[in-house]
Amino acid sequence: MEIKYILTAKDKSKYKNINSFLSQELQISNRLITKLINKKCIMLNDINCDTRNPFNINDTLTIDFNFEEDNTNVVPTEMNLDIVYEDDWLLIVNKPAGIAIHPSILHYSDSLSNGIKYYFDSIGLKKKIRPVNRLDFNTSRVSYLCKM
Repeated sequence: MEIKYILTAKDKSKYKNINSFLSQELQISNRLITKLINKKCIMLNDINCDTRNPFNINDTLTIDFNFEEDNTNVVPTEMNLDIVYEDDWLLIVNKPAGIAIHPSILHYSDSLSNGIKYYFDSIGLKKKIRPVNRLDFNTSRVSYLCKM
């Protein structure tokens, strides 16, 4: 999960530095930008860079999202997941009625997130579980989860 972008004259005239390009053009949140900086996952011309600095036309910006995240706060539980769609960035599953999205005191190990954690462990993905939408306990619908 890596993005490579060759910066153009249009980008140079529109953005004063890499930070502004990341947040405005690629719409990466400030929180994620900070995480990427701390994990040294932003490179300019294959060199770790200070994102506050300006860039030049034809510079190659690389953002590597392959960093590991701690997801040990969720207990993995084997369950049948109805996966509707999956790619490197997104996992879409059908959530049956009667199952919680998030672990809680009442659903410590039987929530959809527990099943997703088990699935992530089985494919070696060390990422936090980020539900994009929230569905009530008794609602059955498609649930979207961000894998990034």
